[in-house]
Amino acid sequence: MIQAFAFYLFAVVTIASGVLTIGSRNPVHSVLWLILAFFNAAGLMLIIGAEFIAMLLVIVYVGAVAVLFLFVVMMLDVDYSELRAGVARYWPFGAVLALVLLAEIIFAVAAWNAGGIATGVKAAPVDLGVPNIQALGTVLYTRYLFIFEGAGLVLLVAMIGAIVLTQRRRRGVRPQNVSDQIRRRPQDAVRNIDAPVGQGVEL
Repeated sequence: MIQAFAFYLFAVVTIASGVLTIGSRNPVHSVLWLILAFFNAAGLMLIIGAEFIAMLLVIVYVGAVAVLFLFVVMMLDVDYSELRAGVARYWPFGAVLALVLLAEIIFAVAAWNAGGIATGVKAAPVDLGVPNIQALGTVLYTRYLFIFEGAGLVLLVAMIGAIVLTQRRRRGVRPQNVSDQIRRRPQDAVRNIDAPVGQGVEL
């Protein structure tokens, strides 16, 4: 009874938060609703026993991605009138894309209810004596090892590309010379002056 109540509570709040994330006119409010949706999705993962995915949702998505979105939205000077004009201009394309995604979801649910492709089993067998974190790690580092390493290489290339783009040479900007700063002596940077009383300091 308590599990069913918790499931419906988390599910309703997650769906409502997702709708408010899309429907809010203020981007800051949208990010806050998104954080609430992540927290409730983590609660759903805890109910089904996937505590590792729940912690990932809280630590990675709420602690990093959503907070980063919030900082970016708060630092940007967003013109809401121009933003609404862009939404009104592209709503036919967005409606077509939403219909395509809805058709894919319906097709996926129908295929899942129809049973497995080869064996007729909907889910992989799970050993109840093995924690899900250990089972997930075993699958990642055995069956999907090359895919896991490939994802790491893609992230490494993306990180290097971001660093290269931000470290490009710009004209009219004085770069920081670390070696000159290290070689600088205190007597070259500080000057002691015995200023008389009632007079200013000459620079």
